[in-house]
Amino acid sequence: MSASFASALGAAREAAAAQHYPQGALYVVATPIGNLADITLRALHVLQLADTLACEDTRHTQSLLRAYGIDKSGAQLLALHQHNEQEAAQTVVARLQAGQRVAFVSDAGTPGISDPGARLAFAVRAAGLRVVPLPGASSITAALSVAGAVASGSADSGFVFAGFLPVKQAERASAVQHLAAEPRCVVLLEAPHRITELAQALAVLGERPVTLARELTKQFEEITTQPAHSLSAWLDGGAQRARGEFVVLLHPAPPPENASDSLRVLQLLLQELPLKTAVRLTADITGAPRNALYDTALALRQADSKTP
Repeated sequence: MSASFASALGAAREAAAAQHYPQGALYVVATPIGNLADITLRALHVLQLADTLACEDTRHTQSLLRAYGIDKSGAQLLALHQHNEQEAAQTVVARLQAGQRVAFVSDAGTPGISDPGARLAFAVRAAGLRVVPLPGASSITAALSVAGAVASGSADSGFVFAGFLPVKQAERASAVQHLAAEPRCVVLLEAPHRITELAQALAVLGERPVTLARELTKQFEEITTQPAHSLSAWLDGGAQRARGEFVVLLHPAPPPENASDSLRVLQLLLQELPLKTAVRLTADITGAPRNALYDTALALRQADSKTP
């Protein structure tokens, strides 16, 4: 066992063992995205307790277990990845019905979001069995927590998770055009061998701020916020900058420079068109956030209805 984690298993037992861990339940366990110290005590306890570990990559998980001093035989590890998830999920269901505790881990982070796990959780719940979340590391929430990209208390608060954009250039460009109209923060993921192409595609967003977060929690972690048109130049500024896994945050679209223009367009269109159509066209013409326009349109219609 690594000396740095020698006391962690004891602490995990002391902190988490008093909780009830029912048999016949699936435990979805978040694991570190780079820094091994980011494991939770409850995750360590469940990884020790589980009868079966379903893993995105059994070799990767075995290395992770060895780092914490947890011993599992090969027979206790079950491969469950994007290519066999549907079939392997039925194996998990059978083991749960036999009374086993099964823990699922992806290679890193929280399963079921961008990694495998969603189909597994659905199959287990459909079989009437319990799914227990063990929260922990996530590259998505880690990046959001430091970027200052999620506003609160506004009509366009929150964020949208879009994941990986299409690989083909035309499809990727179309996806970017669609996201350009999204007023909320947009979360993307990208691999190092495609980050340059993504940066080129995002350049059409001009001055819209974009945060690149790479190698999160690792030794060469780097986080920067740049205008969309400057991303390619930033990546070209150092040999290391295009390496590692990326979380890419498109900050909320800035409000239009002249809000009175969007209001005037909306008022004119409302005189001739249904409310939803007027809102959609105003957003397309002015770039104003659609949600805010919709609220304004409702207020205008209500005011008109009260006018004698």
